[in-house]
Amino acid sequence: MKPGSKRAAAFCFLSHHDKYLLLKRTKTPYYGKYAPIGGSLEPFETPDQAIIRETMEEAQVMLKDIRFCGILTETSPVQYNWISFVYTSEIPWYEPPLCDEGILMWVEKSEAPSLDIPPPDLIIYQYLKEGRQFVLDAIYNEQMELVSMIEKLSGDIVV
Repeated sequence: MKPGSKRAAAFCFLSHHDKYLLLKRTKTPYYGKYAPIGGSLEPFETPDQAIIRETMEEAQVMLKDIRFCGILTETSPVQYNWISFVYTSEIPWYEPPLCDEGILMWVEKSEAPSLDIPPPDLIIYQYLKEGRQFVLDAIYNEQMELVSMIEKLSGDIVV
């Protein structure tokens, strides 16, 4: 890939009633932050197929019902440039397995936005709470600080 090229990914906010199953990351990007399950699309894979595969690999859950929520495009002048397809899925409660990407844990939905999370996720949690679909365009500076975010469907400037 050429430097700065966008990579495609999919991630899913797994929930059980009033809890999210989040991953406290032990790898980059977002080392140490709480994030949903997800990862890069593989060649010839659709976003739906990718999130089903990623959830099985990371959380050992076979998703039966996924709901598409939106798209997050992230642009930076460094190597962090993504187009991510965002999903939710309600799953049965279970004891999270070990994961080579980090530590899986259940957290209260109301507490998730106050955790150490990737910057766009704070906005995404609000859209999920409201049941609204979104197309978010996030722009970062060289230090990977979020400098602006626009919701493209409404034209709202959210950051």
